[in-house]
Amino acid sequence: MMCIVDTASGLMASPRSMFFSQLIGTAMGCIITPLVFSIFNTAYHLGDPNGPYPAPYALMYRGIALLGVEGFDSLPTHCLSLSIWFFLAAILINLVTQLLEKFETKYRIYRFIPSPMCMAIPFYLGVASGLICGDSLWGIPASVLALAGAKAPFCMKF
Repeated sequence: MMCIVDTASGLMASPRSMFFSQLIGTAMGCIITPLVFSIFNTAYHLGDPNGPYPAPYALMYRGIALLGVEGFDSLPTHCLSLSIWFFLAAILINLVTQLLEKFETKYRIYRFIPSPMCMAIPFYLGVASGLICGDSLWGIPASVLALAGAKAPFCMKF
């Protein structure tokens, strides 16, 4: 039997025991994490913009956590079908780009086909999506004014 030395703790552990401990830890995390989120969400309404603990990215992470806890029923109408269609479109765009790159040499049209990964970046980065939607254009000046203690006479959120 082969043993591996864990240099951090000096503990001797076999690959089999490390694999099973990771398997058990992952299974426990899949059960414990939604339970803890449910308790915290019930007590504090995490990520609710009108709740006591709003946070910039909390709505996004709250949505992901609700999806994990409540399943696909927590998604907005047609969200799952749109996700599937956009996933298939991304595969098709990448396939067309790869085929054009491989077989076409004269015009190099494939350089002008947008990358689906680049099109997805605004959905992951709040600043980029805000710049596209217009919300973060005001986000930086609003935070500076809030730090200065200025109060607006009306709502300036887009």
